[in-house]
Amino acid sequence: MNETRMGNPHVLVIPYPAQGHVIPLMELSQCLANHGFRVTFVNTEYNHKLVKNALSTKEDMWGQIHLVSVPDGLESLEDRNKPGKISEAILRVMPRNVERLIEKIHGSAIEKISCVLADQSIGWALEIAEKMGIKRAAFCPAAAALLVLSLSIPKLIDDGIIDCEGTPTKKQIIKLSPTMPDMNTANFVWASIGNKNAQKNIFELMVNNNRSLKLTDWLLCNSTYELEAAAFSLAPEILPIGPLLASTRLGDTAGNFWPEDSTCLKWLDEQPPKSVIYIAFGSMTVFDPIQFQELAMGLEICNRQFLWVVRPDVIEKINDAFTESFQERAATHGKIVSWVPQQKVLRHPSIACFISHCGWNSTMEGVSNGVPFLCWPYFADQFLNRSYICDVWKVGLGFTRDARGIITRDEIKSKVERLLENEEYKGRALKLKEMVLNNIAEGGESYKNFKNFIEWLKT
Repeated sequence: MNETRMGNPHVLVIPYPAQGHVIPLMELSQCLANHGFRVTFVNTEYNHKLVKNALSTKEDMWGQIHLVSVPDGLESLEDRNKPGKISEAILRVMPRNVERLIEKIHGSAIEKISCVLADQSIGWALEIAEKMGIKRAAFCPAAAALLVLSLSIPKLIDDGIIDCEGTPTKKQIIKLSPTMPDMNTANFVWASIGNKNAQKNIFELMVNNNRSLKLTDWLLCNSTYELEAAAFSLAPEILPIGPLLASTRLGDTAGNFWPEDSTCLKWLDEQPPKSVIYIAFGSMTVFDPIQFQELAMGLEICNRQFLWVVRPDVIEKINDAFTESFQERAATHGKIVSWVPQQKVLRHPSIACFISHCGWNSTMEGVSNGVPFLCWPYFADQFLNRSYICDVWKVGLGFTRDARGIITRDEIKSKVERLLENEEYKGRALKLKEMVLNNIAEGGESYKNFKNFIEWLKT
């Protein structure tokens, strides 16, 4: 097949339509733009509006990056909060709209697409590129271990660990290799969504992606060899180029769905070094009122400074009286905001630790800044990331739930004290930071992989 080759590379970038996927692919797009490539970044119409609104005055940063959108077929906000509906839209609706977009670009005066760089979670984009004779690259915004788990699905079925629909045959702890982190079958990424229809769609997507990945020329990952040596040993075709951080470009993070509240940085400037507990649970975690109140009371009895990110939609049903009362009491030693420039927060010298949902972006950002963790995974790959943090890298602690499934205020206070009173966690976190950042410095393995990818794009 004759691949499309252009003098001025034009890369079409397509993320899976979720916050944790958009941000790292946006970061990778900015790295490509810095090398002079034209980038067309494809979001769903809904996410496109969120990103544009959150950009506000940063519009002038784009240069070579062009933000475009395609319909996803989802009509209501309610549907957008259902993993089953989202995955169905990604499987059934988005592919034809992306293909139409490429045809439209190729029929215009704009340079033709020379490469499709797709989130590996949407392998159909690679199939479209192959059909249209366009070069292909896939990017994994999660841990390499998650991709290895996905690639292991046929073996998991053969070994009787899951059935052909992805349902675990029993709850058990497995290892994909002796040096890989433990995996609880109940927490497999497709099985921890809590919805049978969503599990079916996401499992189907992952099975399809395994087939589509055979069409790709490059399989990139936002990780480093040292962080996940066992995973890269099992799947040497995965090439790490991480950590992808705006701070290493001396730029700003883009791709947020909500505007950042930068007033927190000024507040952090007023706090002593290593004094502030930072709490953030990403873009999808939702708390029931009891758990939310226990977290709030736990922060209060810790009697330490804290910065807490509370999205408007983070609680199932808000108790306004409790929230207002807590905010009044906490005003002297805490700050609550709706969204923050997280990399800048984690880089701040006043941060002592990070209470996190353990999304991979947050994990990489915390590790890259030498911050120890308190792990509170919610769903999907976050349980795997907790295993890395607590069991493999040993830079954090997990919380234990009570008989009701609640992480109590006393448990929060106990783990905060245990983490911060043991300097070994901070020491290991700083060593991990140095190792990780060496990978993206000139001569590092991630640096070399990215440089080779750039050269390939130019051919």
